[in-house]
Amino acid sequence: MKILVSGFDPFGGEKINPAIESVKLLPDSIKGNEIIKIEIPTVIGKSVDKLKEKIKEVKPDVVISVGQAGGREDITVERVAINVDDCRIKDNEGNQPIDEKIAEDGPDAYLLTLPIKAMVENIKSANIPASVSNTAGTFICNHVAYGMAHVRATEYPNMRTGFIHIPFLPEQVLNKPHTASMNLDTIAKALEKAIEAVIDNDEDIKVTGGKTH
Repeated sequence: MKILVSGFDPFGGEKINPAIESVKLLPDSIKGNEIIKIEIPTVIGKSVDKLKEKIKEVKPDVVISVGQAGGREDITVERVAINVDDCRIKDNEGNQPIDEKIAEDGPDAYLLTLPIKAMVENIKSANIPASVSNTAGTFICNHVAYGMAHVRATEYPNMRTGFIHIPFLPEQVLNKPHTASMNLDTIAKALEKAIEAVIDNDEDIKVTGGKTH
């Protein structure tokens, strides 16, 4: 199995992005499966385009995108991506679409196709906090999550895609009082455990992971 894992470059005034830094720490093989790592730009359109080019080149079985969610306390595995760009801030090239469709020919939303609950449980088995998330936001992370799901639906039906959000690093919150963070090595370990669950589970496990609000 080939697993393509992407991480974004820094954005929003940050000098580092734990997404790409944690992806870089992943081994080249997990349980005998090839791990292919790629950095993508925090740019509407170009982020998806770069991944599409890599997919065409390496033909992965799984695509896992990783993004920073500053303020979240744990590793969050996304359930759904929605067909809207509504950017609170500009991307790294100054784009700021508001209430625009990601794919004109796409549905309003896609349920992502990774075993999200198995991933959460395997991360937690390593004593790392994790949960299912029901919103990937409306910035570049959701843009990529939806874009990859749409590529799967329209071009690569046997490919599985999904998205993992991660917290800030400790050095990013030195001047952000009361903001959660997580050590880089811990984040990388969580990603490895998530990937193990993807390898081991063609279908998701039946455990509760929902929220009341």
